[in-house]
Amino acid sequence: MGQVLHGCATTTEAVCRAIQHSQESLMVLATRYGINPKTVAKWRKRAHVTDARMGPKEVRSTVLSAEEEEEEAAVVAFHRHTLLPLDDCLYALQASIPHLTRSSLHRCLQRHGISRLPQFEESKTRSKFKQYPIGYFHIDIAEMRTEEGKLYLFVAIDRTSKRVAVAFLRSLIKAVPYKIHTILTNNGVQFCHPPRYRNGPTARFVTHMFDLCCREHGIEHRTTKVNHPWTNGQVERMNRTIKEATVKRYHYSSYDELKAHMQTFLMAYNFARRLKTLKGLTL
Repeated sequence: MGQVLHGCATTTEAVCRAIQHSQESLMVLATRYGINPKTVAKWRKRAHVTDARMGPKEVRSTVLSAEEEEEEAAVVAFHRHTLLPLDDCLYALQASIPHLTRSSLHRCLQRHGISRLPQFEESKTRSKFKQYPIGYFHIDIAEMRTEEGKLYLFVAIDRTSKRVAVAFLRSLIKAVPYKIHTILTNNGVQFCHPPRYRNGPTARFVTHMFDLCCREHGIEHRTTKVNHPWTNGQVERMNRTIKEATVKRYHYSSYDELKAHMQTFLMAYNFARRLKTLKGLTL
């Protein structure tokens, strides 16, 4: 493969090599190759025929302050320890480094070769969720275990704000500071009549209590396609987040311990975590 030259190049590796091996004067070589005598002198002094690297000799940040080395070391250590995505790192570090920007953080991580998070599983192509106004909730049930036994947790997450509430519909309506307009659930008996009975006399004359509550508050109740739980993927992912922060990491001897820790986690998640969907704002 031939050498790739930029638009203003006046020499090639072959010309540079010929200049280095020639005993002729600078003016003769400059005239022969149509270049400046200073260029001939420059290539004669060099022991290689490749262009020198442009830019600063020592790569450093122009955003971080005089204590740059300490700040950069703190950024690198924080990222290596937490393995958080870029935006989450930025939100956490801006409290102690207010002048840190997203681009400067990205360049800092690139310089240290840690800008990409390790892939623990095969990456799968995921399509983005359709955008809806704030107030579209996904609701599901998660199973939790303690030393006292098993219990079930109702989980509701807002599609836009990612707000989580562990109670159920009436408590959820009181908890959120905005109007809920849509709710998406699976086809469990807690949320609707079983699909095989929806066209029968029971469904025709008796409305499910969950639907009654939705109708009372002017909420549209949607259900996922039967046997397609991934349609409600946002709340399934939230179930996993809650379990990873609680029962998969700690042992609870009672329901009260789990409840207290759950409340702490929810307060931090709902009101302290800065969200990318809200452009770095919290609720």
